[in-house]
Amino acid sequence: MYVHNTLGRRLEPFSPARPPFVSMYTCGPTPYDYTHIGHARTFASFDAIKRYLNLRGYSVYHVQNITDIDDKIINRARDEGRGWQEVVEEYSKDYLEMLSSLSIRIDVHPKVTDHIQEIIEFVKGLIEKGHAYVAESGSVYFDVDSFPDYGRLSGALNKEAWRQEEHVKEKKNPYDFALWKAAKPGEPSWDSPWGKGRPGWHIECSVMSSKYLGSSIDIHGGGIDLVFPHHENERAQSEALFGKRPWVRYWMHVSYLTISGEKMSKSLGNIVPFREAAKKWGPKVIRLWLLSSHYRSSLDYSEGGLEQASRLYQRLREVAQRLQKRISALEPSHYLREREARVLEELKRIHGSWHESMSSDFNFGAAMSSVWELTNLYYKELESSESQAVLLYAYRMLEEFNKVYAVLDDIMAGEGSSRLEAELIDLLVQVRAELRARKMYDLSDTIRQRLQERGIRILDYKDRTEWVRE
Repeated sequence: MYVHNTLGRRLEPFSPARPPFVSMYTCGPTPYDYTHIGHARTFASFDAIKRYLNLRGYSVYHVQNITDIDDKIINRARDEGRGWQEVVEEYSKDYLEMLSSLSIRIDVHPKVTDHIQEIIEFVKGLIEKGHAYVAESGSVYFDVDSFPDYGRLSGALNKEAWRQEEHVKEKKNPYDFALWKAAKPGEPSWDSPWGKGRPGWHIECSVMSSKYLGSSIDIHGGGIDLVFPHHENERAQSEALFGKRPWVRYWMHVSYLTISGEKMSKSLGNIVPFREAAKKWGPKVIRLWLLSSHYRSSLDYSEGGLEQASRLYQRLREVAQRLQKRISALEPSHYLREREARVLEELKRIHGSWHESMSSDFNFGAAMSSVWELTNLYYKELESSESQAVLLYAYRMLEEFNKVYAVLDDIMAGEGSSRLEAELIDLLVQVRAELRARKMYDLSDTIRQRLQERGIRILDYKDRTEWVRE
């Protein structure tokens, strides 16, 4: 397996520190507004990466933070005339609902305000090692000049490019960044050795990642917009305190989600809230679409792209259900004819191609092409095959694909229909066929319509009728 490391901008063999254990930290939301599909792309991408690593035999422990105190939260609360905790609660709920609908599971979801003491201890350690200083106001800043390797992650090696926060006279250098912010009137604050205040933005992730994953991490990721200054600052303060290089073995970043070629942003007014998109397309379709291109390539939001993902979603569900029924109805294979052996070899080629794509820096786009190939092969060759062995292999491929895409869980788990329910639907289909044979089309159409209303689609062929759950 090869992974693109932002630090160095090159593909590197994947080699975690303590295989098969893999530690992963990804930057989560600042809950001051509803989550949008740009957020969803980042979170779904890292979930798929984690799932593929699990498929390859690794055990991934995934931590993703919630920044529940920040200038944006404070400003939103002030603008709306309510408490900052209320703002956090409302938008955190929206974020967690999005994760659930996309089948994303995080092992630990730490919040900044639950780790204030650990943050204070981290800052104290940086001061003691000469990497941070206390200003007259009680704010604490990281001394960027004390870390000679600063700028290498982002490629911003010119000090003039390091300006990232409002310049105040109390800072030694305009590019030094805040670790602890002195309290301002009317803002939430906590006691510290330097007076009342609250954490700076960057310090939180260094603290929470090290608390739950230790002083070195295999994978640290987020959106590409976090490379500078957030991840650059995280790297500087963490390596300065721990004395370990690299602190992170693989830095990974998901590219932008765009609309008509423009970056999605509030300033442009082109934000698409996730809950609105999910209402129109369904979360499973959105998840497939989010994983339809390489995570390091930009993905443009379009009706055409989502319609294509919707078609693939329906095809996958249909193929999975039809394979289940065909396999259960066939006897074990004792011999493969030449045609069946040829189809089996084609399945193996597609299977290998999918793994090759996923093993090469998790190339979702190329891997999705293999998924389309499998569904096309089903309708071209497998639909008429009577070989249980060939159909079983195709179904096992779908099971593997679903371990990453997570859109067929109800079918794979058998939750879509119990044995009794399936038998009753089969009976209704048989009754409908008899009604059609007697030319009682009104009644047969009523059965089709009632089943359709309950998510059961009837498929009529020249020599048979089948049904699938939508």
